[in-house]
Amino acid sequence: MVQESDKTSLQALPSRELLGQRRVLVVGDVMLDRYWHGVVERISPEAPVPVVRVDREEERLGGAANVALNVKTLGARCTLLTVVGRDEPAVKLRELLHAQGVETVLRDDPKLHTIVKLRVIGRAQQLLRIDFENEPDHEVLGEMLDAFEQELPQHDLVLFSDYGKGGLAHIPRMIALARAAGKPVLIDPKGSDFQRYAGATMITPNRAELALVTGQWRGEAELKAKADALRAAINVEAVLVTRSEEGMTLFGEEGVCHEPAQAREVFDVTGAGDTVIATLAVMMAAGLSQDQAMRWANRAGGIVVGKFGTATVSYEELQA
Repeated sequence: MVQESDKTSLQALPSRELLGQRRVLVVGDVMLDRYWHGVVERISPEAPVPVVRVDREEERLGGAANVALNVKTLGARCTLLTVVGRDEPAVKLRELLHAQGVETVLRDDPKLHTIVKLRVIGRAQQLLRIDFENEPDHEVLGEMLDAFEQELPQHDLVLFSDYGKGGLAHIPRMIALARAAGKPVLIDPKGSDFQRYAGATMITPNRAELALVTGQWRGEAELKAKADALRAAINVEAVLVTRSEEGMTLFGEEGVCHEPAQAREVFDVTGAGDTVIATLAVMMAAGLSQDQAMRWANRAGGIVVGKFGTATVSYEELQA
């Protein structure tokens, strides 16, 4: 039976000074989130679709770049390792990352179209999303693995942000290297092959991602059985299932810990998983236990879904 955690036992937020001494290595698929905001006043005479008169454009860091920004915003030091193209979106990503103080190790692939997600917004509602993407070259991914080995010793924890875009082709080798070096490894997974995450410290699937791998469950007892079976099958210490309005549940070596959802108002869940795993990483790098880190991550997730689009949570917001 899943038991809710005792809220009175929430450990104090680590000091800014301590967080500033911790370094997190974020590896994964980056993207540029573009938003075209406009006004919808009529339907097109060419087809039964709304006409959006764009009056404002916005660009934000997405994917692993948003994870890295969340780590930095919380006060820890962060290095982002990824592959980008040699195109205008890559230039913009570099500018945004530099402006936010995120350290980067970027490998260029001249054949790669840097991932862009373009969202068209009318009257605060998302009307359309257009994706631009292709997979990186194998030679560049090999260079990324070499860079990972060089960066690993300088960091306290490794976070893999897998969006299934091909940037983590060498993740089994990277996990093995990190664990051999004694570094905790957190993974936000994607797809149906969780065996590629074998040996990690923790994976953080949402309900749909877990069901894709384990099948659906009926009730908490069956969910626990499936999560425990998955932990054993891929040799990970913990599975943290993010469950939207049901909160999140940690299945680990010391049993089960559940936190109910804390969101007062859900405006947009875009990027919420990025905030959750970034908070987990920062708190665990600062020495908090997995269940204590989960509680702070749950609080951060509750804050960020009240914001529009890919967003972050500051140290002050989390403390308040």
